[in-house]
Amino acid sequence: MKVVTVVGARPQFIKSAPVSGALQSVGYQEFVIHTGQHYDPEMSTVFFEEMSLPKPYAILNCGNLSRDAMLSKMKTDLKPIFEAIQPDMALVYGDTNSTLAGARMAQECNVPLIHVEAGLRSYNLEMPEEHNRIESDQLSKWLFTPTSQASENLKKEGFSDNTITQVGDVMLDALQMFRSKAAHTLKMGPHSFFNKPFALVTMHRFENISQPERLGFLVREINSFHRNVMPVWMPLHPATAARLEEFGLKLEVKIAPPVGYLEMLWALQQTTLVLTDSGGLQKEAYYSDKPCVTLRGETEWIELIEMGASVLFDPNKTEELIPTARGIISNFKPGSKDLYGAGRASQAIVAALG
Repeated sequence: MKVVTVVGARPQFIKSAPVSGALQSVGYQEFVIHTGQHYDPEMSTVFFEEMSLPKPYAILNCGNLSRDAMLSKMKTDLKPIFEAIQPDMALVYGDTNSTLAGARMAQECNVPLIHVEAGLRSYNLEMPEEHNRIESDQLSKWLFTPTSQASENLKKEGFSDNTITQVGDVMLDALQMFRSKAAHTLKMGPHSFFNKPFALVTMHRFENISQPERLGFLVREINSFHRNVMPVWMPLHPATAARLEEFGLKLEVKIAPPVGYLEMLWALQQTTLVLTDSGGLQKEAYYSDKPCVTLRGETEWIELIEMGASVLFDPNKTEELIPTARGIISNFKPGSKDLYGAGRASQAIVAALG
């Protein structure tokens, strides 16, 4: 069986590692197409190297474009690849532009589609990711959900039970595979910085960085937290760095370049608190028993809010970050780790594919 896997962003590289291994173990022939959505080597190449991912069959050059232009170029570049490989199925992850482009191409080429991490909903249609995940679900033959809530979302939208399989979270699979290899490197900054309490911050969502007022508010709140509560360590996404320069905003925190997965796992082990707008890092904080402030007004991972593992901080409400952060630190209690499965989602996916 030939499978075309379309990836293009950091979380997808991580999710694909255990699934690729599971596919290989039962004899599937996988062709990985890297769209180039994350075009910075530190957001891309490093993940393939440190996680021993299959060498991409093709690497496209579809980064640093507007959403519409990116989707159009991905479609143009993917079509001859699909036609050359003639896959039996296509596989996409999550909710990025690469996800939707792969889903659309699978439909156009009449290739059955697998969507891993299906059924997630933020119910915020201002997020491009929400549109990406909804349409990708609609185009899929196999919908593999990480939680019962995701499965219920799909059922409410009219998807039939025989297309939905709850398998758990493949990011938990990846974390369990690589946690023992977590390591500090010099590009993260001096080892001594991490010996005291600090907060790990990441921020890259379009809605947070595209408007100068909203980004300016978040920068002021993070700077204040850094000055008055504890130091902040922030691996800076290239898109965020570009917007900070464009808007004339300055972070006062300890900035690092984008880091690889093993470096991020090490930082998670050391940190006191996570502040992020990343969907993946919310869960990785939970798996690492770390309290999390989600820098958004909503989240797809509503279970983490309900159980008190994470708290929302809505930039539109312009409340102060410090009380929110202190509250989750004081009230945080590590939760049960079976919420997202037992770390065998990849095997469950392969078994369901038959």
